[in-house]
Amino acid sequence: GNARRCYPLTVSDNFSRFLLVCRALEHPSYRAVRPWFERVFSEYGLPYAIRTDNGAPFASLALGGISELSKWWIKLGIRPERIKPGKPAQNGRHERMHRTLKHDVPTQPTFKAQQRCFDRFVEQYNWQRSHEALGRKTPGSVYRASTRRFTGKVPSIEYASGITVRQVRRNGEIKWHGNLIYVAQILAQEPVGLKQIGQDQWEIRYGFHLLGVLN
Repeated sequence: GNARRCYPLTVSDNFSRFLLVCRALEHPSYRAVRPWFERVFSEYGLPYAIRTDNGAPFASLALGGISELSKWWIKLGIRPERIKPGKPAQNGRHERMHRTLKHDVPTQPTFKAQQRCFDRFVEQYNWQRSHEALGRKTPGSVYRASTRRFTGKVPSIEYASGITVRQVRRNGEIKWHGNLIYVAQILAQEPVGLKQIGQDQWEIRYGFHLLGVLN
């Protein structure tokens, strides 16, 4: 309403359609979204996976699409699932919620006013709007929080036996068979694991997340 762009951070449960957060943000950055994910995780627990598109801050152009946000998720044991570029139907339930959000919530002159509208939308969407796919139940009546609790602590990345571990240097490189190979600046000072899958091929992983294949 004041010609400034608003980025709604929306997180929903794929099974129940329950909308965990809808927050008006000025920038789609890691620093802006992390506090709200921390709040969601504290209130609802940790998921096993989060499906997103390929935009910031969920993914980057780095190897394996790793970003600061997805790096944090991986440390928490959350698997980043990314839809294929240009295929929003792969996250269809969430995109359907976005269409309803755009239809029901008009633009406002301030971020505070916009957030008040978002809060009313979340209340209505979760507790008043029934869904045919849920047997005409509301998302709030179906949703169950995760039993995986969020303590705020970030575990270290560990690897199983048989995985060769290399520490990523400050410039994003690792040393492998006498050569310096660039992996990702985002992973500076982090351990990556290499597993041989062929005569001259190794998978490069950050925890359980596949970054790429080294030939």
